[in-house]
Amino acid sequence: YVTRIWDQYERERPKARRLPAVIPLVVYQGPSRWGSPVQLLDLIDLAPADRQAAQAWLPRFEFLLDDLSRVSEDQLFGRKLTPSATATLLLLKNARGNPQITALLRRWEDLLRAVLGQPGGGEEFTAMLAYIVLVSETPAEELRDLAASLGPEAEEAYMTTADMLEARGEARGEARGRAEDILVVFDQRGIDIDDNSRELIESCTDLDTLNSWFRRSLKVDRASDLFEE
Repeated sequence: YVTRIWDQYERERPKARRLPAVIPLVVYQGPSRWGSPVQLLDLIDLAPADRQAAQAWLPRFEFLLDDLSRVSEDQLFGRKLTPSATATLLLLKNARGNPQITALLRRWEDLLRAVLGQPGGGEEFTAMLAYIVLVSETPAEELRDLAASLGPEAEEAYMTTADMLEARGEARGEARGRAEDILVVFDQRGIDIDDNSRELIESCTDLDTLNSWFRRSLKVDRASDLFEE
């Protein structure tokens, strides 16, 4: 993404002759420790002696790695971060697939109140709740009770999250229905659907795109032609 940032910078500033500094950071939240290289240089297929001789002319693209699997909860609290940054890292480390995340959230109530108390804290808390709902197995009533214990702003954030996720679910349902319509059209027209085209159709969640594909499905002669502009 470093080169993409530079590409966008140059597109927006065509007269620029220098590039901004970009320090890449990867926050890793996997269940096991990070085991891959942290620089592009280590992926280039050269013998050690050849790499040593040529490394001054080879791209390095080293990045900072924050491996959350190696960091304890106390260490995260000890970092000099904003309440929102601390809470985000704690959730990245602990929330995925965790049915007991609300027990941790109650332990972090002071931190969550600090998030809510800062400017824009309600929106940030809403985003955190949405992440918890999407990646954990927490019963909705537990999150609702937690929000109630944190005060009116947290309760409002919970209701906003619930409304947003309900709308998202409805949109996904509409998208799935439209994807099925496209597959039915191809079936009725006797057009074979290759595996790649089927995967693209079934995995698409953008309703506008699917509606466009549906109209084209009535005209194209091959499933793969659906995606050509």
